[in-house]
Amino acid sequence: MELLCAERVSPGSAESARVGPAPVPTAAASDPVLLRRRVLDNLLRTEERYAITANYFGTVQTEITPHMRRLVAEWMLEVCEDQSCQEEVFPLAISYLDRFLSTCMVGKSQLQLLGTACLLLASKLREPSSRGLPAELLVFYTANSITLTDLCSWELLVLSKLKWDVAGVTAHDFLPLLLSRLPLRGHVNTEMVQRHAQTFIALAARDYEFTLYPASTLASCSIAAALRGLELDGHLPRLHELTGIDSDCLQTCLEQIEEMVQKLIEERVVTAPNGQGREAGGWTPPPTQDKAHSNAATPTDVRDVHF
Repeated sequence: MELLCAERVSPGSAESARVGPAPVPTAAASDPVLLRRRVLDNLLRTEERYAITANYFGTVQTEITPHMRRLVAEWMLEVCEDQSCQEEVFPLAISYLDRFLSTCMVGKSQLQLLGTACLLLASKLREPSSRGLPAELLVFYTANSITLTDLCSWELLVLSKLKWDVAGVTAHDFLPLLLSRLPLRGHVNTEMVQRHAQTFIALAARDYEFTLYPASTLASCSIAAALRGLELDGHLPRLHELTGIDSDCLQTCLEQIEEMVQKLIEERVVTAPNGQGREAGGWTPPPTQDKAHSNAATPTDVRDVHF
């Protein structure tokens, strides 16, 4: 049998492979096949498997509260922003967090450890292999309140409780499928609308009230909120046709997103420009200097919660 290799190697490729910095990983080009209607239908059917259908506070969870979950979620978002993670990492990590909390009770001292393990798993799945969040770095972000052994053990624990089903459907997965089917060409930059919608999805993931919405509902309403923020039609009727979601449910979720954004704007207005307003609440901002000489971005009231 004869094997033929058609790979072409440039003259300087071997030399550059031995000398010089490692190549920067590039994202794969968009595939139009992934925008077909059957992909959207498959996601709409699959999302039910990863949905949180009941309030686990007061039933499964007896120690932690929605406020504690929000503190950990905000810390996780700060870590993702500080490390310039892919947009999909944070919502996927929050999905792991909520799925775990809906099935297994944890103590308040274990909540940040759980969030750290979820970040590690989501980073491994959605980041390029060379850009995944190192476990040692995540331990650093907790101000060394956990150990590497604890993190590895909880990584396996989360995987076992999720039954190794980690390729979950998030609201980010619906954005390109829905945007490509809206009549936006010539009216607005769809990439800008997608960036705004991604921001709304990340902000909504911090609040437990949005967890009870399916991923398709959150994606649809984030797109509508982004369009309305640009003084355009939100296209709720068209989104209803595409997803089959009840119109009243879409309207309610949209109003909650817009209310959340308005509150965030008001909070930023009253907060001091140097961030003293957040530090006064017991929050240590993310490191802006060399990580070897800065403090970890850990809210102190997550490590030792007293309510």
